[in-house]
Amino acid sequence: MARVRLENVTKRYEDVIAVDDISLDIEDGEFVTFVGPSGCGKSTTMEAVAGLTQPTDGRVFIGDDDVTTLAPKDRGVAMVFQNIALFPHMDVFDNISFGLRLRKYDDEEISRRVEQAADIVQLEGMLDRMPDEMSGGQRQRVAIARAIVRNPDVFLMDEPLANLDAKLRVHMRTELQRLHRELETTIIYVTHDQAEAMTMSDRIAVLNEGELQQIAPPLTCYNEPANLFVAGFIGSPSMNFVDGELVEEGIRTDNFTVEFDHGIVPEAAIGDAVTLGVRPEDVHLSEYAESLASPTAPIDARTDVLEPMGDEVFVYLLLAEEETRSMEQDPASSPHQLLMSVTPDTEIGENQPVDVVLDRSKIHLFDTATGDALAHGITGPSGREPGTTATEADS
Repeated sequence: MARVRLENVTKRYEDVIAVDDISLDIEDGEFVTFVGPSGCGKSTTMEAVAGLTQPTDGRVFIGDDDVTTLAPKDRGVAMVFQNIALFPHMDVFDNISFGLRLRKYDDEEISRRVEQAADIVQLEGMLDRMPDEMSGGQRQRVAIARAIVRNPDVFLMDEPLANLDAKLRVHMRTELQRLHRELETTIIYVTHDQAEAMTMSDRIAVLNEGELQQIAPPLTCYNEPANLFVAGFIGSPSMNFVDGELVEEGIRTDNFTVEFDHGIVPEAAIGDAVTLGVRPEDVHLSEYAESLASPTAPIDARTDVLEPMGDEVFVYLLLAEEETRSMEQDPASSPHQLLMSVTPDTEIGENQPVDVVLDRSKIHLFDTATGDALAHGITGPSGREPGTTATEADS
């Protein structure tokens, strides 16, 4: 196990900056996931740790050693890739032990390490099988065992579950969490799948266009996103965003006004452009307003499309009549639409007028110009604080 530290790491390819001045400190034994859209620089950052890519600027430390110029084989890391790449003519034992044999380990030590790794990833009784006799999940476990036998200081995993079907990915997520618990080793994991990032990680590092946007525990990124990008990327479906302007009573948008105490956003002033963000689960039918911590005034809307998902129903709301609407438009980004999540037993239909309220304690405010977060949760009118119900405020 080892601590991994990146100091101002930058990687340029001619006029393209793939990684832009990233600094990270990953603790010994920590599970950190790099997450972001395609082309955001997450794999390039991992490759800089592995030694597969030489940074243009900055330094990489593993433990107390500066490994920036060291070859991959000298860094004490092991990688598991999206492409499992097992040798088809070798059985499981030979695939797992291949690297050890290259390093001239004796047969007894090789057998001990292979059997130990096979036990950890639950491959007992399969060491004589050929790769084409195994399922995708079993082959992926062989690849992980091949990394384990090296006893690396750091595991680097680059989208290792991407080629598996959805059910198997869920199963392998559990396997990787168990593996991390048993080995107590440092793992750096790359994925574009936020479900993997949220469920497995101690912390997630959100990247976009080569820049580190936020590194924090998963629920912190979800509940307290650092900026508009993190707020929109983390969470499925995405957070609703509505542009507005700070006015005396609060924030005014094209379709509604939310009252709140300006004292919680000292960085902003009356007249500033702000973006209101609220997650679908924090948009409610007005009949449930009294159960909320700090509801807004009712907002007129009309239901558009309903998407039953089993344990919830996504309701697309129109806040204003729109002459033309693109079928491909993301409702979370439209100034005249909101996405609401309701329980399956909610009586609601399409093209139905409804009144909805937002939970003020769950509203996020962002600076429209910079995208930076201004507040997570805003106070209600008449000094009512988030966490106080309407009934408590009136008593």
